[in-house]
Amino acid sequence: MNAADPSRPCPRPNILHLFTDQQRFDTIAALGNPIIRTPHMDRLVREGTAFERAYSPSPECVPARCAMITGRYPGRTGCHSNGQGMGPDNMPTLMSRLAAAGYRTHGVGKCHFTPNCLALRGFHSRRSQEEIPESRESDDYARWLMEKGWGAVLEPHGVRGDMYYVPQPSAMPEAYHPTRWVGDESVAFLDEAAGRPGDAEPWYLYASFVHPHPPFAPPIPWHKLYRAPQMPLPDLPAGYDDALAYINRFQNRYKYRDRGLDLNLIRCIRAYYYACISFIDAQVGRILHKLELTGQLDNTLVLLAADHGEYLGDYGCFGKRGIHEVSSRVPLLARWPGGAHAGTRCSRPASLVDLAPTFMHAAGIECEADAFDGVSLRTLLETGRGNGEAGGDRVYSQYNHGPNGLYMAVDKRWKYGYSAPDGKEFLFDLAEDPREHINLASRHPGHPALAPMRTACLQWAAAQGQAAAALDGDQWRQYPHRSLPDDPDAFLLSQDPPWWDKKLPEW
Repeated sequence: MNAADPSRPCPRPNILHLFTDQQRFDTIAALGNPIIRTPHMDRLVREGTAFERAYSPSPECVPARCAMITGRYPGRTGCHSNGQGMGPDNMPTLMSRLAAAGYRTHGVGKCHFTPNCLALRGFHSRRSQEEIPESRESDDYARWLMEKGWGAVLEPHGVRGDMYYVPQPSAMPEAYHPTRWVGDESVAFLDEAAGRPGDAEPWYLYASFVHPHPPFAPPIPWHKLYRAPQMPLPDLPAGYDDALAYINRFQNRYKYRDRGLDLNLIRCIRAYYYACISFIDAQVGRILHKLELTGQLDNTLVLLAADHGEYLGDYGCFGKRGIHEVSSRVPLLARWPGGAHAGTRCSRPASLVDLAPTFMHAAGIECEADAFDGVSLRTLLETGRGNGEAGGDRVYSQYNHGPNGLYMAVDKRWKYGYSAPDGKEFLFDLAEDPREHINLASRHPGHPALAPMRTACLQWAAAQGQAAAALDGDQWRQYPHRSLPDDPDAFLLSQDPPWWDKKLPEW
């Protein structure tokens, strides 16, 4: 009901969906990080709910985003990796469902839609900013830079390939930085929305930042916000090789990070990574301030999340695509309309597949019974996932499939994983070993938690339609084991803008 007039129903809330790329769960000051400065994310913690055990349904960009916008795990979407398409452009998404129910839907920044990066997929309008656009003319941010006289900058998001994990000040000044552009465009949309008649349709705004995805390239002088000696050393537990899967080693190789660890470089990487997050936080503050100034904040559901995390040298690894908390666990904050549940924490496992049903619940939209694999976060907070079974609050994750599949099941205490390329199991006791230093599956193969967690993960994979690729009866299907070539230069990644003419200086 409307607090000012109990006889009138509350209007449907606006929805502000803030999204970052590759932000670890442990990078918010109010949730325990003693170094980073995130005053505006901290505000969301104070004024809303922090879901402290939120996980990505896939620790890679495209399948995570596909799962998020559909509310379905990768097995049901058919999108398991960056190399796969998201399905037809007209498949149901949270945006298309909101639009059909009368919401105005607008997207700003990175969507990473595949195969058509310019698809709307339920948005009425988009302002695009992708990391590697096929052409600068097709990308709104890249085209804007050219119009502003910055066309000589080859890589405005930072230099990739062999420089991927080399921290670098951005080539773009703060006013033209990609992160600032997302903030500017989001504020402009909110200004325009505030100018519409009071009975206009509610809106959904997706404000999606490329950072802190590498290259870690904050603008000057934000790159000096943190210094390497302030940064913690990476977590390198004794025998950490036992905690690694094939994908961790493969990823280290092609990202130029498997020829030894430089601890001071890693601390510098972390400093620049933190600076990228703080600069995002500044944009979050600008967006929240605009909501307040225009009188829209109290009737807006504000949700902040990320697609996956980042190793930052932990376990000797870099990148994502892993089951460890630093890769698979994400920040997830919700500020509810009217200030409900302010300052609460939820320790039940949550997932990005819960976002679509959360938005439908907030908007009062009824969907078909099997529409989503997740539940509304409001329901999760208040009553749990709701099936009443042991492990009812369990969530799942998957990277790739078949011979390259990596699968994960996690509940309040246990995390199980299986890596098909090396036929390796993982079991971590998150209550006693929250930093995942001990792989109980290899050290204690008869551990009583191993079989039930394995069974749960197998049954989930089967229910997702992956029995043929993942299972052999009631066990994991065995594939030939993979290993890296001895040549240390094998698989090294080279990434240049597709539109670049490759012309180099001559003298």
